[in-house]
Amino acid sequence: MYIDSSLNCKPPPLKIGDLTVPIPIIQGGMGIGISMSGLASAVAKEGAIGVIAAVMIGFNEKGFYKDPRGTTRTALEKHIKRAKELAPNGVIGVNIMVALTDYEELVRISAKAGADLIISGAGLPLNLPALLPEGSKTKLVPIVSSGRAAAILCRRWKQHFGFPPHAIVVEGPKAGGHLGFKAEELESPNKELKIIVKEVIEAVKPFEDKCGQKIPVIAAGGIYSGADMYEFLSMGASGVQMATRFVATYECDASDRFKQAYIEATKDDIVIIKSPVGLPGRALNGPFVEKIKQGKVKPHKCTYHCLKTCNYKTAPYCISMALINAQRGNLESGFVFCGANVWKVNKILSVKELISEILKEYSQAACP
Repeated sequence: MYIDSSLNCKPPPLKIGDLTVPIPIIQGGMGIGISMSGLASAVAKEGAIGVIAAVMIGFNEKGFYKDPRGTTRTALEKHIKRAKELAPNGVIGVNIMVALTDYEELVRISAKAGADLIISGAGLPLNLPALLPEGSKTKLVPIVSSGRAAAILCRRWKQHFGFPPHAIVVEGPKAGGHLGFKAEELESPNKELKIIVKEVIEAVKPFEDKCGQKIPVIAAGGIYSGADMYEFLSMGASGVQMATRFVATYECDASDRFKQAYIEATKDDIVIIKSPVGLPGRALNGPFVEKIKQGKVKPHKCTYHCLKTCNYKTAPYCISMALINAQRGNLESGFVFCGANVWKVNKILSVKELISEILKEYSQAACP
C-alpha cells in the first residue's frame, strides 16, 4: 500500500463490518471487461477497495459464444481468485447487477470464491442476503439513488434476515453508464448527489440506532478528486466510489483506444443515450452512437440473454455487443460509458500514482 508520508491530513479509514479499508475509496465496477482482476487487484494493493464487474466477464474466454453464461461464471470465479492472490491483504468486491439474468448464481459464485463484498444495483436487491452460502463472511452493499430506497432495503433486510446492509452506495445522476433516474431528472437540483447523500444518511440513522451498528454511506456519481472526497466525508459520508478516473490507469483492463477516448474527451462529447433496457446512460459520442440515433443498428438475435428486462425483438441495439466492442477498442461498433467529469481526464497514470494524487488533493482541501 502506498501513502505519501508528506501528507498532513489523511482521510479516515472506511469500516464495513469487520473490514477496515485504509483509504475510503471504492473503485467503481465497470463492465463489460473494464474492471476485472487487473484493475481491482492494483487498487486493493494500494489500500482502497478494488471491484470486479461481473457482467459478461467471460467475453474473452474460449467457448464464450457457445456458452456465454457458463464461461462468464467460470471467468468470474477465476478473476476473484486471481485478484485475491495478487492482493492478498487487500479488499476485493464484485459488482453484480440485479437486472442480470443469472444474478442469483453470480452472487453465490462470488461469495464462494471469497469476494470480500458484493455491490449490487440496477434494481433493488431485496433478497440479496438469502443468496449467500451459509457461513459466508461476504459483506453486502446495495446501490440506491434515494433515501426512500435505502429505508426500504434496511427495513426489509432487518425484518427478513436480521441485519441491515453492511454499507450503502448512493449513486447520483453524474455517474457513468446506466443511471437510476429518469432522463428529465438528471439535471434536477433535487437529485444532486449532495442532497441524496444527506437523505440517505438520515434514512439509515434509525436503523443504525435500532441495530446498534454503523451503516456506512458511500457517495458515488461524479466524484473525481480528493477535494470531492473531503467534501462528502465532511458531510457525513464514510467513503466515496470513483470509477471514471480509474479508467485512465495502466492497470485498467480496457484497451488503449478505450482509455484514449477518455483522454481526448471534451464536455461536448458527453451524451445521454437510451439503453435497450429503457434507462438513460451517460456515454461518449461516436460513430456507433450516431448510428443508434439514426436507427441504423438493430440486433438480429439475442446471443447472450444477459438482462432480464431486455427484449431483443424490440431493442434498438445489443448493448452487450456494443460494450464488448468498445472494451476491445472497436469504437466504430460500440460506445464508451463515462462519468460526467470524464473531460477532466488528461493523462494515464499507474494506480499507485493516481491514489497518491487523490490523497494529496484530499490533504490540500482538508489542510489548506
